[in-house]
Amino acid sequence: MDNQRTLLFAALAFVGVLIWQAWQEDYALPKTIPASVAEQGASQVESADVPSGLAADSASIGGSAVDAIASGAIQKEGHAIVVKTDVYDLEINTKGASIGELKLLTYPVEKGAEEVIHLLSDAGEKIHVVESGLISTRGSAPNHHALWTTKSNYYELSGDELRIPLYWDNGRGLSVVKTYVFKKGSYQIDVETTVNNNSSSSWTAREYLQLKRNAFVEKKKNSFIYTYTGAILYTDEERYQKIDFDDMADEDLSTDTKSGWVAMIQHYFGVAWAPKSTEKFHYYTKALEKGLYVIGAFSPNRTVAAGESTTFSAALFAGPKVQDQLEKTAPGMELMVDYGKLTIIAEPIFWLINFFHSLVGNWGVAIIMVTFSIKALFFKLSEKSYLSMAHMKVVQPRIVALKERFGDDKQKLNQAMMELYKTEKINPLGGCLPILVQIPVFISLYWVLLESVELRQAPFMLWMDNLSAPDPYFILPVLYGITMFLQQRLNPAPVDPMQKKMMQMLPLMFTGFFAFFPSGLVLYWIVNNTLTIIQQGIITRRVQAGKE
Repeated sequence: MDNQRTLLFAALAFVGVLIWQAWQEDYALPKTIPASVAEQGASQVESADVPSGLAADSASIGGSAVDAIASGAIQKEGHAIVVKTDVYDLEINTKGASIGELKLLTYPVEKGAEEVIHLLSDAGEKIHVVESGLISTRGSAPNHHALWTTKSNYYELSGDELRIPLYWDNGRGLSVVKTYVFKKGSYQIDVETTVNNNSSSSWTAREYLQLKRNAFVEKKKNSFIYTYTGAILYTDEERYQKIDFDDMADEDLSTDTKSGWVAMIQHYFGVAWAPKSTEKFHYYTKALEKGLYVIGAFSPNRTVAAGESTTFSAALFAGPKVQDQLEKTAPGMELMVDYGKLTIIAEPIFWLINFFHSLVGNWGVAIIMVTFSIKALFFKLSEKSYLSMAHMKVVQPRIVALKERFGDDKQKLNQAMMELYKTEKINPLGGCLPILVQIPVFISLYWVLLESVELRQAPFMLWMDNLSAPDPYFILPVLYGITMFLQQRLNPAPVDPMQKKMMQMLPLMFTGFFAFFPSGLVLYWIVNNTLTIIQQGIITRRVQAGKE
């Protein structure tokens, strides 16, 4: 039994190391940006944040980034257009027609608080803005530093749709209308940029869409868990590719693809640009001065003949990573919900939790129902493991006698134990292998409960009013420790005194450890342990009665 236990601990430790290494790679906390640097804002990098690389058709954009800005753009400061919908409180600045401030009205920072999530901000410690514009190879064009005009400084959604047009005119027959389209209950914002060429000559330009932010990460109260904050690139070839801020600082990304999108994500929330075109777009990243980073895409050149017009269309997602809304915005965008390396297992688990929630309307009950389902799925595997443990417990006194008989003669002791196992038809590994098979499922469930915004601040019952936060009264961790202690009582006690003391300390250690975990995770483990105690208790009694 000691060999079995040692092997199990070693396997679990090995898996734990692998998980930790993967977590460090994907979710380690980025380097902190000094507040004094961040507060200088985006305005100080105006000459470098307009894309000027090669387009998808490999034709050069005429001039440098500085030339692109000088060709149309930096005029005087703009002013804010206030926009209110049922889900947003945001500001569009007439300088650049960019969204620099955006709050999510239905997502408070803390449960019950009046302050809501401030997803986009163009000033202060956190810089995170959405930008778009045009770059022309011939003549002026409005990039995200150009000055736009508007018919009103305040818009509010009153029906199902709200359209907000902004206007730019070069005074020589070329005009551009950028329209933001908001829909009730949606976190997708459609952006239409229409070019009207009433001049006497053709005009050529391309559109760019980009996200700019610093590496600031908001610290979570009462938790040491940090999830990935950084950029995402999705293409048909690479699918879901993480590009963290260190990667951007080391090397600029440059790639072409016909179908893709870019995003900046953080725990529970994300912002993404998705072109609505089948044309091949060029995708890029760039590290700017003042600790700012950009990821974006620009279209191939599009020529507008004299007297003609054209429209560039894109979808902007800004909000909680609700999977059904992400799926509607662009193919593959649901992958912004980052379940890590075991996504193929985690996605069905989330589907099951979501299904149960649709039936009962309570996420806590849904977690319990999923726990029952997973337990049922592995019932036979668990049964084999518990049978092996029960048989080991029955022969435990004989193993103790063998240890006393052979003392320090390890070779004879091992031979005698192997003979005992053979006589009693016990497989020393039978108890741990079925458990190892279940580990990927447990890890996947962990990431589902940690990453799914649907469970953020979700109540359960009684004092458990936030399944995404640690239990403020430590009741759930204590209950977990009790279930772990009871479960240990069903297992054969280690013969080695040191191992025995370690096993006795585990419930106390895990109680303290789980005090910092989200309540939903601890709830899962309590229910899982309770079901294990019931199943293992029944099997142990049957073995002791000679029925197995």
